[in-house]
Amino acid sequence: MSDACCTPGAPAVAPEAEQAPPAAIWQVRELQMAAASGVLLLASLFVATTALQWAALLTGAATFVPATLRALIKGRLGVGLLMTVAATGAVLLGEYGEAATLAFLFAVAEGLEGYAVARTRHGLRALLDLVPPTARVLRGGAEADVAPAELRVGDVLVVRPGEKLATDGVVTSGRSALDTSVVTGESVPTEVGPGAEVFAGTVNGAGALEITVTATAAGNSLARLVHIVHEAQERKGASQRLAERFARPLVPGVLVLAALIAAAGSLLGDPDVWIERALVVLVAAAPCAFALSVPVAVVAAIGAASKAGVLIKGGAAVEALGKVKIVALDKTGTLTRNQPTVIDVVAAPGADREQVLAVAAALEARSEHPLAAAILAARPGPEAADGVEAVPGNGLLGSVGGHPARLGRPGYLDPGPLAADVARLQDAGATVVLVEHDEVLLGAVAVRDELRPEAAEAVAMLRRQGIEVVMLTGDNARTAAAIAAQAGLTDVRAELLPADKARIVTELKARGPVAMVGDGINDAPALATADAGIAMGVMGSDVAIEAADVALMGEDLRRLPDAIAHTRAARGIFTQNLLMSGGILVALVPLAATGVLGLATVVAAHELAEVLVIGNGIRAGRRTRLPRHPARRAADHTRPNPAPQAAGAPASGRTLLPIAATTTGAAQIAGTSNDGVR
Repeated sequence: MSDACCTPGAPAVAPEAEQAPPAAIWQVRELQMAAASGVLLLASLFVATTALQWAALLTGAATFVPATLRALIKGRLGVGLLMTVAATGAVLLGEYGEAATLAFLFAVAEGLEGYAVARTRHGLRALLDLVPPTARVLRGGAEADVAPAELRVGDVLVVRPGEKLATDGVVTSGRSALDTSVVTGESVPTEVGPGAEVFAGTVNGAGALEITVTATAAGNSLARLVHIVHEAQERKGASQRLAERFARPLVPGVLVLAALIAAAGSLLGDPDVWIERALVVLVAAAPCAFALSVPVAVVAAIGAASKAGVLIKGGAAVEALGKVKIVALDKTGTLTRNQPTVIDVVAAPGADREQVLAVAAALEARSEHPLAAAILAARPGPEAADGVEAVPGNGLLGSVGGHPARLGRPGYLDPGPLAADVARLQDAGATVVLVEHDEVLLGAVAVRDELRPEAAEAVAMLRRQGIEVVMLTGDNARTAAAIAAQAGLTDVRAELLPADKARIVTELKARGPVAMVGDGINDAPALATADAGIAMGVMGSDVAIEAADVALMGEDLRRLPDAIAHTRAARGIFTQNLLMSGGILVALVPLAATGVLGLATVVAAHELAEVLVIGNGIRAGRRTRLPRHPARRAADHTRPNPAPQAAGAPASGRTLLPIAATTTGAAQIAGTSNDGVR
């Protein structure tokens, strides 16, 4: 580690593959050597012999001198070189105790540094331990236990209640609830059934499942997550680059400065005094603490966020997200569920709810339009209508029960006595379709892509952080305004094309750093334009993860303000580190050059600073700002739905459907505008 912190081309922290993290701090080789060196050095205080001092020196130096010499052969200059030269000079001056003290303290700092970085990196690697040691598969008509590495695409996994999933797949049989908190950070179990996509490391609930494998152990979502984050940890932010730009030229600069002090002082005074001071300057100016100020904090922050379902792609993303002053939110799939639901059925005089839904479902039975999934979820299993034809831009027509039937937008069909209800529902942000059977208007069906239950809370959390929130959507202004009102938003930009969103993000950047939150694909221009692009709900989606600087793996929008709070804290920590380590350098060098501080004092101060920087940086890995939020239900937030029919009221045919009853089985489909155009 002695040269990694400020050697051009060297990683800021040791790659994971180079060093398996120790189980306990006393198992670190450098710390074991440092302890032995310290014991020998302490013994030399009671037994006046240079042999013990030499033993202490050689034991401590063994932790950094060999690596320093190997780096020097390759043309790399690092902090270890400064320490090696200083120790060698102290020996030449006969200050064996000073040299041994330097080697001991630097060995301690090296050991603590290596341990801290290894443990921080290993925290993310531990995600892979969530995969069970064996997996139960169906082969040849019988169950067999195999290692996860032996799983092949197409195998059928048998997962019993309480067991972990060994890899990604699709449920082919059974229903259950999966605990996905280890991957997405969400505490609410996810209901799954046939056709549902499931991911490695999640924990099965009370039901048995059969799952068709879609990814090997090496290529599943958990392995990809670990790989992407390890790559992200190498991406450097502006502060990290600043620290490195400062540290890299400092090493040769300090060597030149020390040589000048020794030469000039020798001409003007006692050479022994000035050479000793030059050696002390070498130690005082070692920039390792400065170079480590940002990387340790960034690595810790990224690792902690990934465990909470927030994938942050490098130090630059940590900085960008931590500076955000404006958040632009896409509507569909971000503020809303991207799952249109029937929220109301209004029956015309002489008809009832069941008739309206039965005819609508019959016409939509074979349709792939977003409205169809919502209507079929409210009225499953209809008999398909005969001779169904699409009327582009208007709706459908066909035959139900031997009589002509039509379904379509207001304007294509005359709302007649339901005109006021249609206008009211559209004002509430719903898409309304009218249903006609045998040339008689039966009623209207209102469908809306519902606001996420936690959306209003998330917006309020952002505002408490002093962040301005804007909604960007391609939907029509009426629907956008209704959704924005539910979420507590006042700045709404509607009817936008992807290029329009990118343009607005550019305009917003004039007022401060902007984060754009979208689906990672359709919003790609805006995500790329923003200071921080954030993809929402992308577990298992390589495209979305690659498109954004930050990816929220789960569906809980409250993770957005959590992530901003987390990165703000991380930025504060590495700013503290930069100021602290830089201030120590500025203070120590002149004091060392003027002889106020001796070698032992400077060594102790310098290495203590390095330990403090590492310890402070590790604080960025705390998850106090990434809590598990309690589940929110659709009924938990206020939304301007039409008022429900009072008990005992005359049968006007108007029925408000329970949200929970209408969402079952609905597909993840795109939102629609409230004109019902196909």
